[in-house]
Amino acid sequence: MGEATPAAGSALTRVAEQVGEFQGDFIVDARVCCPGVWTTGGVERHAEQLFTIQADVWKNSLATVTLETYRDAWLTMDTRGREQLAIHAENSPRLTLVLKQISALLVVQPTPGDENRYATPTDSGFEDVRVEGPAYIDAWGTFEVPARARRLRFGLPPSEGEYPDVTDGAVAHLAVQDDGGRVLGYVWAAQTGNAAGFEPRTAAGEVALEAGRLWIQRLRDAYALGLPASAVLNWLVGRPPLTGMGRIADKEPQECSSLDILEEKSGRW
Repeated sequence: MGEATPAAGSALTRVAEQVGEFQGDFIVDARVCCPGVWTTGGVERHAEQLFTIQADVWKNSLATVTLETYRDAWLTMDTRGREQLAIHAENSPRLTLVLKQISALLVVQPTPGDENRYATPTDSGFEDVRVEGPAYIDAWGTFEVPARARRLRFGLPPSEGEYPDVTDGAVAHLAVQDDGGRVLGYVWAAQTGNAAGFEPRTAAGEVALEAGRLWIQRLRDAYALGLPASAVLNWLVGRPPLTGMGRIADKEPQECSSLDILEEKSGRW
């Protein structure tokens, strides 16, 4: 099971310990985020939030435990509606094992959650999405990209003095890493036009959004100086990083033929 089983098992143990600390008519609401790995072609991919476990306890008695997952590696089709049978074959048995372990620990069979725009849960994982097809043709572009953009800008003061954050053309980008070498996201600029922005890496979790807000502020500084988007990446390379924003890892800007490809890269891996 790799890292995911220890993470889930350890989280359940921590929940059980919290339950034991409470006596009498108390309500306990515990939520634990679990990092872990999934694999693609045998290569491990790490996520800071692979699962979350929610436990609701009443009068020192375990009432419900909810397991949520934040990756599509368990599905026969990814969130862009494309078949991924090899990835599913690598990872779905691991999710089934986790559910069995949780069931054994709690001595109860799991109750599947509600169907959503991507999948239908079962007591051992997820149904084959290919049978009826996904609920939406482009759920990723319709829901996930706008939602991530809203989360990225949450808490930032509104500003009219900044680059547009959308473009139909090719983009150049620089990877941003933390001190441990983990990629937090990509700061990008349009190859034509005057757009620029930051794409947080979903698997890095909340820290990527926190770093992204600092990069947006820095992009606003560049805009205030009158720099065109074509010059902004070189300007960023020469600026010292602030605490929490990570550091630019690439020596030279990399290219993507579209912002959509960069959004998928940051969202998937």
